[in-house]
Amino acid sequence: MNAIELGLFASRLQAVCEEMGLVLRRAAFSTNIRDRLDFSCAVFDRGGHLSAQAAHIPVHLGSMAYAMADIVSACEWAEGDMVVLNDPFLGGTHLPDVTLIAPLFAGGRVIAFLANRAHHADIGAIAPGSMPVSRTLDEEGLVLAPSLLIRRGHLDQAQLGRILDATRNPDDARGDFLAQISSNRAGQSRLGGLIEALGPSAFEAAIQDLNAYGERLARVALRQIPPGIYRFEDVMDDDGQGTEAIPIRVAIEASPERIHVDFAGTAHQVPGNINCPLSVAAAAVLYAFRCLMPPQTPACAGTFRSISIAAPAGSLLNARRPAAVAAGNVETSTRVVDVVTGALGRAIPDLIPAASQGSMNNLALGSTERGAFWDYYETIGGGMGAGSVGGGWSGVHTHMTNTLNTPIEVLEARYPVRVQRYALRRGSGGDGVRRGGDGLVRELTFLAPADVTLLTERRRFDPWGMAGGGPGARGCNTLNERDLPPKISVRVGPGDRLTIETPGGGGWGAEAATDA
Repeated sequence: MNAIELGLFASRLQAVCEEMGLVLRRAAFSTNIRDRLDFSCAVFDRGGHLSAQAAHIPVHLGSMAYAMADIVSACEWAEGDMVVLNDPFLGGTHLPDVTLIAPLFAGGRVIAFLANRAHHADIGAIAPGSMPVSRTLDEEGLVLAPSLLIRRGHLDQAQLGRILDATRNPDDARGDFLAQISSNRAGQSRLGGLIEALGPSAFEAAIQDLNAYGERLARVALRQIPPGIYRFEDVMDDDGQGTEAIPIRVAIEASPERIHVDFAGTAHQVPGNINCPLSVAAAAVLYAFRCLMPPQTPACAGTFRSISIAAPAGSLLNARRPAAVAAGNVETSTRVVDVVTGALGRAIPDLIPAASQGSMNNLALGSTERGAFWDYYETIGGGMGAGSVGGGWSGVHTHMTNTLNTPIEVLEARYPVRVQRYALRRGSGGDGVRRGGDGLVRELTFLAPADVTLLTERRRFDPWGMAGGGPGARGCNTLNERDLPPKISVRVGPGDRLTIETPGGGGWGAEAATDA
């Protein structure tokens, strides 16, 4: 393919993913998918290597890209099949993120795969919102090893029933699963049309050209990093089970041809749920390096060929079953971005921003009372770290998440809560030549009894500044003006007021001293 043909081909693949996302959003029942957009869609080649993705959730897409080849090679595929999974140790992230994978056949053989991953607010965990302060994987909900949900075009009602029986809101869950199925079928239709127009052989040749192009662009971008070894260390606040100041260490070895990222020295896996499988850590690494590449770089396997990743087995970033992982996907992945960008800041400080808020500020709440069940989950934005060319944005989701905040009207219409305050947390961004973005204040009053779970970070350690910039302000959680720890489950009643103040982003550059 020439350059114009290749550009059109890449855009058509991405458009397939974007249409899959539109179908999923519009057909979904739950607030989490329909309003917060907590889902991702991608196309893979017949070997399970990434070919394209929409601009959805980085932690979803990077982990799928890292693990998909193992998943597709472990399954026997027939036309019309669709596989469901959420097992973090077999290609998933954490249990609420449920993935559906569909093969696309041409000429009697598999030529590509379509996949979507969506966050289900109820997957049968011990607490509403399925993000508990857990100690084992089983406490986090139903574990789904890769298995057929659709067999040769026929929905396995027994398999779907088993999944729905594990949830407390089967009507919403059924709607969301059917939306995911529809999303993959839309992708099969659109990608099938492209393959039919090109022919299977030409399509596979174009995928090879796309990977080669991505690899060339990536290598040029990564050569901005001077050869050497760059180290950085940061810490997690706690694991919710009494372990505090948990270190994540990285050494990035850069050479003209390769980047090797080694997490040796990172803490062992912990009793709480901030552990993560290697695929989640890899997603954060790939995201950080992708940010150094030009905008036209395709999201394909070739783009990441020159990056290798290692983390000790049994460590926080490469945990062993049955480690709890609910917060590893959301909080630890965010800290991995911080340590990777912190190390890169030692090499190319003008290209690296300060730390952003460093938390997704996870809030899960609801009631499990018979006849009065409800559950809700959201992540809350904060401050973005400043960079050499601009200050950080305020009140936004950063790095590994790309969801929306739930509109107040939707939240109040569907659940027994009232939003008392939703505002920027003025002055929480770090000082510097470029100031960090401000966090948010989100204050809820409960109208009925509820169980509340908070999984948050940067409540004990500041988001750091870059190039002499000041740190962002730490976050703070309070219930009726009483301070809460970063990770906690608590029972609330009517009239209780929960306030979440999210962290600011770090500042960039030391401000010059001035005479009084």
